[in-house]
Amino acid sequence: MELRKIGKFIAERRKVQKITQEKLAEMLDVSDRAVSKWERGICMPSTAVMPELCKILEISVNELFCGERIEMKDEKKAERALMEIAKAKEQTDKKLLDFEVIVGVAIVMMFVPSIILLAYADMQNWVRAALICILTIFVVVVAFVLVKIEQVAGYYECKKCGHKHVPTYWATNLAPHFGRTRYMKCPKCAEKSWQKKVLK
Repeated sequence: MELRKIGKFIAERRKVQKITQEKLAEMLDVSDRAVSKWERGICMPSTAVMPELCKILEISVNELFCGERIEMKDEKKAERALMEIAKAKEQTDKKLLDFEVIVGVAIVMMFVPSIILLAYADMQNWVRAALICILTIFVVVVAFVLVKIEQVAGYYECKKCGHKHVPTYWATNLAPHFGRTRYMKCPKCAEKSWQKKVLK
């Protein structure tokens, strides 16, 4: 994928639709800085906003990935390439979520015995307190990293309207949850619900 070509194409299509960067950002519920980055070829729009972006710009997702209008005869080829990209992302997301579980279980299995060991070990109290603090900080840092992995891998599906989206890191981190189901606000219908993590 040529990011600069795609960015130029997004900018051209936005101007054809007579929409400003600010207006497009508002329509997609993203920052105008994000739109600017897409158009300068710094990064791609997230998969969560791609369908809506394509609808607004009156292009297909295939055309977005190609960075140009494509003829019908090339449509099948582009569609196959898109399906391969989606499949690869799904497999990567699954591996990330499996990694999150393995690391999470390993951390718990390390943390609990370590705390018990420190509680009964023969050492000065200040040393014990320092070691417990260091261990706790380590576990908290790892927990924040694991939430980041969960946030970016796959999507959350709104129970009310079925919209799939990738929430911000802090929306994910601060949301009440059990397992990978989090109580969050949907960016599409603005309703709060228990949203399940899905890969597709």
